[in-house]
Amino acid sequence: MSPIIHINMEYNKIIAVTGLPGLYELISSKSDGAIVRSLDDKTTRFVSSRIHNFSHLESIEVYTVRDNVNLVDILKAMEAGAEKLPDEKDGGDLKAYFTKVYPDLDFGRVYSSDLKKMVKWYSVLKANNIEIKLSEPEEEEVAEEAEVEEAPAAPKKEAAPKKKAATEVAPAKTAATEKPATAEKAVKTEKAVAKEKAAPAEAERSKAKKADEKGKPVKAEKTKKTEEAAAEKPKKTAAKKK
Repeated sequence: MSPIIHINMEYNKIIAVTGLPGLYELISSKSDGAIVRSLDDKTTRFVSSRIHNFSHLESIEVYTVRDNVNLVDILKAMEAGAEKLPDEKDGGDLKAYFTKVYPDLDFGRVYSSDLKKMVKWYSVLKANNIEIKLSEPEEEEVAEEAEVEEAPAAPKKEAAPKKKAATEVAPAKTAATEKPATAEKAVKTEKAVAKEKAAPAEAERSKAKKADEKGKPVKAEKTKKTEEAAAEKPKKTAAKKK
């Protein structure tokens, strides 16, 4: 025979599923449902969230004549009471039992079906040796305190980048002082380009002037020769007539 394995279950993992009897241990949650284990027959199954709703026992509250109380308070009172559990089928017996165990219950809003359900759930929890208690929020409180203590330290870490930003602004001043120098260079380069462009034009002008000066005497000599030739022609004609 295989040994019996006792699984320690926690109260905060126990859920009730609408449409299904008894209580279940939540094994894992999925986007479309959950995998649960029955506390009665220990079978594991998938339950679709499209068909069923899930309620954690530690999130269930019960109406009283004062403020609502958590279901744990009622179950604890049943555990501490010396009265025998009532007959689930007898509504009168159920009401008499809870009147003794927890007299502040609002029986106008807590119906016999609710009382019957609480008796069944209490019996299942005891049969599975599940300790009836809420999950302790001590770890969450410690985490919150740690966050509050670490919060003031955050601005100190951010102070370093601000100094870097201030040093990065300094090069802007040097850039401003360098602007006149670059402007002067630009003016000089423009003048040099203008001189280079003007140089060929001046050279051509000087050549043209020289050519004009050389051409003027030649023209004068030609005009003199033509005038002399015209003067000699009448003389020749006069000699022939004689």
